[in-house]
Amino acid sequence: MENDKKIVASLEVPQPEQACETLDQIIQSRRKSRSLLFHILYAIDALDYDTTASEVAEKLNDTYETDIDLDGDIVNTVTDIAARRHELDKTLVPFLENWRFERIGKCTLLVLRYAIWELLYTKTPHNIIINEAIELAKCFSEKDAYKFVNGILDKISHQHKDRAVTETMIEDTFEDDEIEE
Repeated sequence: MENDKKIVASLEVPQPEQACETLDQIIQSRRKSRSLLFHILYAIDALDYDTTASEVAEKLNDTYETDIDLDGDIVNTVTDIAARRHELDKTLVPFLENWRFERIGKCTLLVLRYAIWELLYTKTPHNIIINEAIELAKCFSEKDAYKFVNGILDKISHQHKDRAVTETMIEDTFEDDEIEE
């Protein structure tokens, strides 16, 4: 375990080539937190998920003098996204009309995974999630990828909202049945 930490400590943390912000400029607002989260997600993906989010965050803290809480929301969110990446990809695939999964750029895919995770597992309003994903895509993805991200997330958002309404109606029906008994 100690040798593993030394190996991780000696690694250079990969960063997206087209990043419009450096890690030194990140961390104050929620948007900056999302950007930092993306950097950590990108790094663990680039390292083939052979390292943890907390190890990358620790390295960033040492290298860039950031103060990422190793047990905080950012690290926990990245850890959950990494663990659910295959599930998130399965959610994405049905919405890829005339597009193959393999053709999605790595940064675009990571933005989509993060946004889908937020749509499914948080109470953040969908319009905010989609807007923030578009901004991440503008910073980190290919030139017009933000349009692709917008279209995909809009479709997923509508399906998720429709499913939530249906589930609420079913729950209300069961509650009404229990009251009548």
